[in-house]
Amino acid sequence: MTLTVENTAIVLDSTADFPEAHDRFENWRMVPLYVRFGDESRRDYVEIGPAEFYARLRTVTELPTTSQPTPGDFLAAYEELAGYERIYSLQISAILSGTYESARTAAAELGDKVRVVDTATASAAIAMLGLAIQRRLERGTSDEEIDELVERYKREAALIFTVDTLEFLQKGGRIGKAAALAGNLLHIKPILTIKDGEVLPVKRVRGNQKAVQEFARAFTEGTRDTPNLHVGIAHADAPEREQTLRVLVADLRPHAQIDVATTLGAVVGTHAGPGTVGFFWFDDS
Repeated sequence: MTLTVENTAIVLDSTADFPEAHDRFENWRMVPLYVRFGDESRRDYVEIGPAEFYARLRTVTELPTTSQPTPGDFLAAYEELAGYERIYSLQISAILSGTYESARTAAAELGDKVRVVDTATASAAIAMLGLAIQRRLERGTSDEEIDELVERYKREAALIFTVDTLEFLQKGGRIGKAAALAGNLLHIKPILTIKDGEVLPVKRVRGNQKAVQEFARAFTEGTRDTPNLHVGIAHADAPEREQTLRVLVADLRPHAQIDVATTLGAVVGTHAGPGTVGFFWFDDS
């Protein structure tokens, strides 16, 4: 079967930090995770947006918690896409969340129509994979080509990020091997990545300026200046850091395309914390 935008849909969960998915693409949907302040549960991006979330985060004494969508949440999205013959459901790393298992449980209700993908990553990296699939759907593709793309994306797509403090990753239990960097030394910025679905340490630098220099080094060493170079930027209530990375991309790789520039939603923001900035790239040649 030739897969196209007319017969194939893409479902993201809200950890892709791409709330405009359905507004931009008729064949896309987003299934929200939940963030809970005390006894109050809200759907990520649907019932609480980033601005309200970060404002509340500054005033709470107890950090919010998060939970995955139910299989019923996914099933509702899949059934809304009943007119499509194939659905690709792209989920946050199964190591970081039970979201993938919820999606698989729902997909099992629909036979082989839904292909659930453990992207082994998070945030804008998920959206960028969806956009790479969409580009293929627009010209006509196949399950085999998409499978090959997904595997190459897992091998080759790059992601580095830095946080203002490891406190949020620690409290949310998402710190992985980056625990080795724990300890809030003054002005120390941990540079982190996600590899095989797990948060891993890259190095420690001193101060935001050195962190940007490390981003620039990794970006230039790992890329060529080509229109096929696709970039994503995500930040947690730190728009000035997004702007810094936009300038960096324009200076170092002027032919690259910034696919996604987004604010981390409530769920990813709960675990990353304010001030986080992530930098993503993939050569889709």
